[in-house]
Amino acid sequence: MPPVQARETARELLEIMPFVMRTVAAELLSSGELPAPAHFGLLMKLSEQPRTLTELAGLCGVSAPTMSNSVSALVHRGWVRRSAPARDRRVVILEVTAPGRTALERVGRAAEARLAEALAPLDARSRKRLQAGLAVLRTVFTPTGRKRSTRARD
Repeated sequence: MPPVQARETARELLEIMPFVMRTVAAELLSSGELPAPAHFGLLMKLSEQPRTLTELAGLCGVSAPTMSNSVSALVHRGWVRRSAPARDRRVVILEVTAPGRTALERVGRAAEARLAEALAPLDARSRKRLQAGLAVLRTVFTPTGRKRSTRARD
């Protein structure tokens, strides 16, 4: 059983994450580009590497039919392409198209700007502490503990 402090930290994470995601979702909706805020996450996952529908559904914790509907909306916009490898035509590979990458970058910049606006009132010490905490979360929750972005940080 995890130590009490770990459980308290977990509880705090569960309390704050919906507020952060609500802020991001509001920005994604206000951009008017994405059919649904969840599509931002789908595009991000597909921009990392092409995936099958089953893989993508598993990563997002939804059923294959639900994922199929979301993917169809992205295909319709021209942001995702379906293809079948020659070795097995029964498998469908999903990948982000160039217009999809452009939309992802544009919407991502808007969401990042909104979060930066929310964090701007923090003093430098608080921002550094937050960044240190995020580095810990990245180490715990990502397969390689890698940074998502190589942009300079303040």
